[in-house]
Amino acid sequence: MPASAPRTPSSPATAPSARSRVRRLPDRAHYDAETVAAVVDAAHLCTIAFDWNGSVHALPTAHWREGGHLYIHGARASRMLQALTAGECCVTVACLDGLVFARSAFHHSMNYRSAVIYGRFAQVDDPAAKEASLRAFIERLAPGRWAQLRPISAKELNATTVLRLALDEASVKIRNWGVKDDAEDMDWPVWAGVLPLALTPGAAQTDPDSVVRELPAGFG
Repeated sequence: MPASAPRTPSSPATAPSARSRVRRLPDRAHYDAETVAAVVDAAHLCTIAFDWNGSVHALPTAHWREGGHLYIHGARASRMLQALTAGECCVTVACLDGLVFARSAFHHSMNYRSAVIYGRFAQVDDPAAKEASLRAFIERLAPGRWAQLRPISAKELNATTVLRLALDEASVKIRNWGVKDDAEDMDWPVWAGVLPLALTPGAAQTDPDSVVRELPAGFG
């Protein structure tokens, strides 16, 4: 966000649980479902921390949202997917929106949106519901693409596990304002401000064997 953007007020909602309550800089905290959903939707990757056989792991994976749930998918043999239905986990999502350059190293910062979600994943077993969820995943990447693809086979569907996690126990932290310097540093002769950052698509790279050569509308 630009440096002139107003500071986002903290959410009036309270934390849904003790472990989801933001303790460090609580004025940046949000707990309402709309803000949580917006941060989850803004990113394509999440990181999931979980326990497996007494060892802690944190792995990145693609995600998508439908209603009040975050969804992931993977191979049936995935140890992470097996662990996530057997115990509790912590999911994090983060978007970096800008670098904040202050007049001192101490006050340099970043503008960001981040979400932390706690709970236990549940498996989507019904084949029709599983296919509908996978369709939602593809449609999020490129609206209209699912109908253009070779239909998913029963074997492929059976080999894929889809899990979902309720967004009931979640918190969000947001920083979206400019430089905050000490009064005595305001005249220091160095540039101060915000350098916005954004994820943007590059030039498409068509597969050499692609029958369709032109990038479909709505991509990127």
